[in-house]
Amino acid sequence: MASTAELIKQLREETGAGFKDCRDALEANGGDLERAAAQLREKGLAAASKRSGRETRNGVLDIYSHGDGRVGVIVEVNCETDFVGRTKEFRAFAHEVALQVAAASPRWVRPEDIPADVLEGERSEAQREAQADGKSSAIAERIVAGRLEKFYVDTCLLRQPYIRDETRTLADLLQEMIATTGENISVRRFVRWTVGEEL
Repeated sequence: MASTAELIKQLREETGAGFKDCRDALEANGGDLERAAAQLREKGLAAASKRSGRETRNGVLDIYSHGDGRVGVIVEVNCETDFVGRTKEFRAFAHEVALQVAAASPRWVRPEDIPADVLEGERSEAQREAQADGKSSAIAERIVAGRLEKFYVDTCLLRQPYIRDETRTLADLLQEMIATTGENISVRRFVRWTVGEEL
């Protein structure tokens, strides 16, 4: 069995939380590292939601080239202060976002960024198919909602499963970064190019 000091150190490395918070979480959870980490993440995510209104004017651009230069990505990830923007953890997060864009080919950052006409087109197509199958209006509404949700997952970066751990979304990774840094962080924009694609 690891000593308390070793558990606190391990928990700090895993969550980025402070010494006192880690000690308190371990005590509250009877030394169970997984439950303590879950409690700290939950606490951090609750605090992260309070930061969502803060301005993010600092950050980094990450440029990634994949497949011997066949795919190129530029992402802009913003934070509140230059201090956080220069940390290796923040830069690593920005790079993970770039890898996600290269691998999963999203079109928008979040569902709110989808143009209204594109969203309406998806909705109309789903309704048309449900009606063609003779579904009742209540079932058709659920089919449309399900299809729109799948469309968001396929095309919106923050809704996509994280390429290194499909049990989490990129939004989960973003929230963890906010909880770790104590700052509001946002993925502002990205561009993905593939050699030979139509402009």
